[in-house]
Amino acid sequence: MKGLELAELYYNEFGKKMIEERFHEYKDRIAVGLVGEGSECYGFDDQVSRDHDWGPSFCLWLDHDDYQKIGSRLQEEYNRLPGRFHGFQRKISQWGDGRVGVLEIGTFYRKYMGVPQVPNSLKEWLIIPQDYLSTCTNGKVFCDPLGKFSQIRNKLLDFYPEDVRLVKIAALCMSAAQSGQYNLMRSITHKEYSAALFAEAQFCSDIMALVFLLNRVYALFYKWRHRALRRLPMLGELLHEKISQLISIHDYTRKSDIIEDICSQVIKEFRIEGLSDSESDFLLDHGPVIHNKIKDEDLRRRNVWVG
Repeated sequence: MKGLELAELYYNEFGKKMIEERFHEYKDRIAVGLVGEGSECYGFDDQVSRDHDWGPSFCLWLDHDDYQKIGSRLQEEYNRLPGRFHGFQRKISQWGDGRVGVLEIGTFYRKYMGVPQVPNSLKEWLIIPQDYLSTCTNGKVFCDPLGKFSQIRNKLLDFYPEDVRLVKIAALCMSAAQSGQYNLMRSITHKEYSAALFAEAQFCSDIMALVFLLNRVYALFYKWRHRALRRLPMLGELLHEKISQLISIHDYTRKSDIIEDICSQVIKEFRIEGLSDSESDFLLDHGPVIHNKIKDEDLRRRNVWVG
């Protein structure tokens, strides 16, 4: 059984009754679900995942005033729920405390974004990494009668403002081209094999993050990024296959050919979306073209290498 499914069953079996009986006057103010850190929030958990911070549990989100009034008492009642369910028991590591249980809405979002609500400016949006935004918008909200938690969540899921998306795409064009199309083979020529390994890994990370941006989906933490590609309609399956090929072979000439093929597919999508009309097959040349489409003057004056 997947952790997200287990969490919802656990809530339906025990959480609903606990809220109804002990916090009846607040039952229409408590949001419940499982969102945040952990492979189960993406549906990527398996038997290996169950060794830590996994098991029957869920999150209860309260607004600030309600958290001050009932947060401690609600947590106490949550702690009294059965620790074992469907043969599973939650294991909490020394780093996993605070992922589930009673959480204040603003504190939950501040943990990942640095602000307790939807960012108010382009600059606030710009400094939040994709994987942090992915983490605080994954999983599932089982119920949210008050709507405050989901209101923030839904606005975040609308994705970055377009100018911020363009900043990040342009910067990733520069870095992916530098690592994959330029420095990989130069490192091999210089017999700098450790640098070549780093260049290959950097290219894979950057090109995946770029394709997530093209799909308007936040890129996941590196551990699950490649796996999650298959969920993307645009270039997802292709890129998953190409990167699998890239990392499985040891012939650097073939690696270089695969990288060029990946870049050509990405550039083709740039043209389809109207992001770049450059005829260059070098991804770096498309970065400034995309960057120049940014409407906000302050963002457009930024160094194109900086995302």
